[in-house]
Amino acid sequence: MTPHFRYQLVSEYQVSFEPQLVPDRPGWQAFVEPHMQDEIKRIRHELRQRRLTVLRVIALGPHMHRIVFGGDDLADFTSLSPDDHVKLFFPTVSGGAEARDYTPRHYDPQLGNLTIDFALHEAGPATHWARNARIGEQLVIGGPKGSVIIPDVYDWWLLIGDETALPSIGRRVEETPSHRQVMTLVAVQGPEDEQQWKAQCPVQSYWVHRSADQADQPDILAKVLRSLPLPPGKGFVWIAAEARVARALRDLMTQERGHSVTALKAAGYWVSGQADSHDKLDH
Repeated sequence: MTPHFRYQLVSEYQVSFEPQLVPDRPGWQAFVEPHMQDEIKRIRHELRQRRLTVLRVIALGPHMHRIVFGGDDLADFTSLSPDDHVKLFFPTVSGGAEARDYTPRHYDPQLGNLTIDFALHEAGPATHWARNARIGEQLVIGGPKGSVIIPDVYDWWLLIGDETALPSIGRRVEETPSHRQVMTLVAVQGPEDEQQWKAQCPVQSYWVHRSADQADQPDILAKVLRSLPLPPGKGFVWIAAEARVARALRDLMTQERGHSVTALKAAGYWVSGQADSHDKLDH
C-alpha cells in the first residue's frame, strides 16, 4: 500500500466535558521538582481492582471499538491525565486472565461511566474480547497507578502516533484549553479510521494512511514530520507508536528540528513481533 497523506483544519468546537482537577485526597503523593515552573508533576494513586459492567459498545470504525463501562466500583475512580493507563484483565480459556494496558478515554463521575477505546488487531486476548463484548458482560480493571501532569505553560502541542495512541490523543485534544493550539499527526489504515474530536481549542489534524504491515516503519510519519510547519511560541511534543517508530520520530524532533528534550515525551506503546510489550524510551 502506498502511504497517503491528508490534512484537515478543525475549527473550534465546544467541548462536551471539562478536564478533571487534582483533588485533595489522603493517600495521594505528588512529586514535583520546585525549581522550574514547567516541571512535569507525577501523582501516585492508590491501587485497587474494580469489576465493571459493559453498558455500550460502539464501532468507531473497522479497527476501533469504544466500550462504555459502569458499576459501583467506579465511585472513587480518578484519571488525571490523557497519559494515564489502566490494566484490563481478559479471561482466558484456561480460567486465568491476561492483562493489557489501556488509556481511559473519558470518565464521567456524574454518570459513573468509564469509556475505553480498543484498537483492534488481527489477534490477541484484548481484540478477541472487544470484538465480542456484549452489554451486561463484566471485566476487571486495575489502576491507574499514577498520573503524569504536564503543566499548562505551552502555547501549542504536537501529538504524534498511530491507532494505539488515538485514545490518548483524542482525550488530550478535547481537554486542552481554548487559549492553546493543538496539531495532530496520526498514521491509520485509511480514511474510515480517522476520528473527529470535540475540541475547545484550534486543532490542525494531519492523517497518514498506510497498511497495517507498515505500522512499524518510521519513514512514513517521518517524511511528513520533517517538513511539518510548527507555530511560534513554546511547544510540547508527545509521541506514542511502535517503539522503533517512536524512537526515530523523537530523534528527528530533537536532532534534526532542534526541539528541546525537556518539552518532549515519547513512548513505544508496542514492540513489533513481541506480544504485550512496550518501551518507555528512556534512552
